[in-house]
Amino acid sequence: MRRVPSESRGETDRIAELQREVGQLKDAVASHAVVDQAIGVIVGLGRMTPDGGWTVLKEVSQHTNIKLRSVAELILLWGRSGRMPEGIRAELEDAVDRHGPTQIPGAPPLERRPPR
Repeated sequence: MRRVPSESRGETDRIAELQREVGQLKDAVASHAVVDQAIGVIVGLGRMTPDGGWTVLKEVSQHTNIKLRSVAELILLWGRSGRMPEGIRAELEDAVDRHGPTQIPGAPPLERRPPR
């Protein structure tokens, strides 16, 4: 059996470590894109600022005890299919009511739903 020099093993370990790090970074970029797209859906439908959309997404995640990325994925699926689990939909509506919608200049006043 051929022996691998310790320098080669160290380099191999470093390459494996860098490959894991690249994989983690790719996952983070993909997750960030999903979250940003979901915020865009919330901003468009809730007529609020991106900061408001982020707050809504974060609150829905916290109040439903579902990971933020998973909530974001459900919102994107909802945007494509029109379907969303009832509990998440109710929490999303409540959060949008708490943080928006903002009034558009010149638009008639919006009717606010009574709190649940």
